[in-house]
Amino acid sequence: MPASPAQRPADCRRSALYAALAQIPPGRVVSYGQLAEQAGLGRAARWVGRCLSQLPEDTALPWHRVIAAGGRLSLPAGSPAGDEQRRRLAAEGIALSGSRLDIRRHGWHPGRQSG
Repeated sequence: MPASPAQRPADCRRSALYAALAQIPPGRVVSYGQLAEQAGLGRAARWVGRCLSQLPEDTALPWHRVIAAGGRLSLPAGSPAGDEQRRRLAAEGIALSGSRLDIRRHGWHPGRQSG
């Protein structure tokens, strides 16, 4: 019987997460839960958040394109990471209203036409 997503070795889980994260195109976002599902990790949204918070500062992975459910940014404005996320999203043409964005407009769904 195959191992459940929670039982897969941590290195394999991280590799799957990073591969899915790298596929998110500029100007599009996914939720932590969507990213977990796309990586084959089931309902591991909190684990995804922890892994993303541990990425090195100079990572090329688009961590800023991962948001909380419903289009809310989970990183607080005024924090270094929160300000960096807002700056990067704005540079990709994603308009924010407070700490929210239009998930219907900017959400990414692989295999489906976005836009």
